[in-house]
Amino acid sequence: MVRRDGRRRRRWLGWVSLVLVLVLAGGAAAAWRTGRLADWLGDDATTPLTTPVPGFTPPAAPEPRAVARPAPAGRPDPARVRRALAPALADPHLADLRAVVAPLQGRPVLDLGRGVSMPASTMKLLTATAALEVLGPDRTFATRVVADGRGRIVLVGGGDPFLAGKQPTEGTAGRDASLQTLARLTAASLEERGVRSVRLGYDTSLFTGPAVNPHWPKDYIPDDVVTPITALWADEGLDPDGFGRVLNPPATAAATFAGFLRRDGIRVSPSVDAATARPRAREIARVTSIPVSDIVERVLQFSDNEGAEVLAHQVGLEVVGDASYDGGVRGVTRTIEALGVDLSDATIQDGSGLSRHDRLDAGTLVRVLQVASSPAHPELRSVVTGLPVAAYDGSLSFRYLDSAGRGLVRAKTGTLTGTSALAGVTTDALGRALVFAFVSNHVKVPETLDTRAALERLTTALATCPC
Repeated sequence: MVRRDGRRRRRWLGWVSLVLVLVLAGGAAAAWRTGRLADWLGDDATTPLTTPVPGFTPPAAPEPRAVARPAPAGRPDPARVRRALAPALADPHLADLRAVVAPLQGRPVLDLGRGVSMPASTMKLLTATAALEVLGPDRTFATRVVADGRGRIVLVGGGDPFLAGKQPTEGTAGRDASLQTLARLTAASLEERGVRSVRLGYDTSLFTGPAVNPHWPKDYIPDDVVTPITALWADEGLDPDGFGRVLNPPATAAATFAGFLRRDGIRVSPSVDAATARPRAREIARVTSIPVSDIVERVLQFSDNEGAEVLAHQVGLEVVGDASYDGGVRGVTRTIEALGVDLSDATIQDGSGLSRHDRLDAGTLVRVLQVASSPAHPELRSVVTGLPVAAYDGSLSFRYLDSAGRGLVRAKTGTLTGTSALAGVTTDALGRALVFAFVSNHVKVPETLDTRAALERLTTALATCPC
């Protein structure tokens, strides 16, 4: 009997293993087709990669390089820059390369290639800059509960990109903007008024237009590449049970909120429906997001597509009164141009860079970084501080591991099928601060990782150049 049970157990485990292999193979195929395989390997992650790889500890970033004396005055020598980068530029995996290097202020000292290209997630640099400029680094977004008629309350989405479902664990930095906390505050407020039973609705009217960008490939949503963008969700629309993304993020968030209310002693009607709260409905409770400066840093660190799109919607609302994809594009474009950056050759269709119709020049990325680094714009500083550090954090955590660029290069990554990019800042061997953007186009899919490595060698050569 024991042997038969053992055979059954082994047979059952065998079937489970086969199913898991097939699921993983299907997911890998979808990721390869949409360009997300590179993302899973540490670039442009849709979801922050916070789980360490068992048995692997990345090398510590080197101590900051001491600068014995102030950086030399004047511009870097263009001839020295070209000489230092020549071996890396010769790499055949850097297909159709557009390369621009410049000091923090002033004209480029290296300008190779021509034409606009898909920026991929380097587009987030424009979105982040616009958000800081028009919303301000201290702006927060509130998720509220209002009393809207007799016995009815409405959960009102305020466009907090990082609203959590469960209350963050003790010691978590930042504000406790969670549905669990909001439910506790709501229950306490209702009990003070002697209310023990309510009907619940949810309001997503802050954002307008389609929830899915019409310029994205149609398989982005079914393949779990990105969540439909809405003013109300929890955990960016990720399934609370860990199975991909939910189909209706606002409805799921409202159901989660209702569950927390019930735990706190409030009876909630079984039906939870979409609603629009009256403009003067009395507020019962609220939780507020982390400030925009912190949101920007998180979006850039982990190349957060959902966070970037929410920021773009908020910019659209602030600049043109339209919190939609179209409004976000118009708002970001107007703001960046008002900062003195020429976008006449650009095509912008979203805030994240997921659209394959987006087009930017590498020189535009350099100019945006120059503006963000300028003493004239201290409000934009989070664009620079949010850039991942090579081999240390964010989407560069597992890159540059065996490179002399570890700890010296800060860059925003960008990867879509056929395009690989790095745009950021570094200092050369003499201590001069440099801004760069390197975009390689028409990359063959099997050579994606080779191109990424070539870009790392290119930026490392810049960081070690006595220019």
